[in-house]
Amino acid sequence: MEVTETNSAEETYELGRQIGIRAKAGDVYTLTGDLGAGKTVFTQGVAAGLGIDEAISSPTFTVLQIYDEGRLPLYHFDVYRIGDAAEMDEIGYEEYFYGGGVCMIEWADLIEEILPPSYYRITIEKDMQKGFDYRRITVTVCGKM
Repeated sequence: MEVTETNSAEETYELGRQIGIRAKAGDVYTLTGDLGAGKTVFTQGVAAGLGIDEAISSPTFTVLQIYDEGRLPLYHFDVYRIGDAAEMDEIGYEEYFYGGGVCMIEWADLIEEILPPSYYRITIEKDMQKGFDYRRITVTVCGKM
């Protein structure tokens, strides 16, 4: 487990960028955090680390956004509006989870039963006592990597 504290959106973005630089084909990252915690800012950083210049926004209403102009494709999921994991079958999630790109899955706790055996869980927490922009970001390896 790796814990990093950031004190600005720029620092959160930079942490994501460093992860994007190190990301490998087939890596799956889950993102957990309250609304406004910085999940999309973090994902924007990962995209930058993958060499993706396109504007990244949360795919709340489309469930999946695909960005494929970087060194690896980025599959950005937001499953907040998914009723149950079976709805992911309609999207063909396995093609992305087990494909040649990098998956970022916001609200992944809602589809935990279909996550691959190995993935990285990223938890972003706010602490208003430490400041409006403070974030505690924990990266945990789940399964055998």
